[in-house]
Amino acid sequence: MSVTPQAPMPFSGESGQDHAPHYRWYHKVGAVMFAIFCFELGVFLLVFPWLDLWQQNYFATYNHTIQQIWTNPYFRGTISGLGMVNIFVSFIEIVRLRRFSTS
Repeated sequence: MSVTPQAPMPFSGESGQDHAPHYRWYHKVGAVMFAIFCFELGVFLLVFPWLDLWQQNYFATYNHTIQQIWTNPYFRGTISGLGMVNIFVSFIEIVRLRRFSTS
C-alpha cells in the first residue's frame, strides 16, 4: 500500500484570490490625524529646545546637575533629533496614505 502525498489544504484566508482591504472613513481620518500629530510634535521638539522658554521650567531649576544637563547643547540637539525623527515619520505616513486609494 503506497501513500501519495497530498497538497496541503489552504487556510480559510488563502482562497487564491487577492481581495483589497476595505477601509472605512475612520481609518482614513485616523491616518491623517496621526500624520498631522507626528508633524506638529516633530516641529515642536525641533524648535522648542532652542528657545528661551526651555530654561524656564521645573526641570531646569530642580537640581544643579539636572540644570547642567538640561542646558547642554548636546541634550538639546538630542531632543531636536527626536523632532526630526517625528517629522520623518509624518512624511512616511503621508506617503502611506496611498493605501487608501481605490486604484
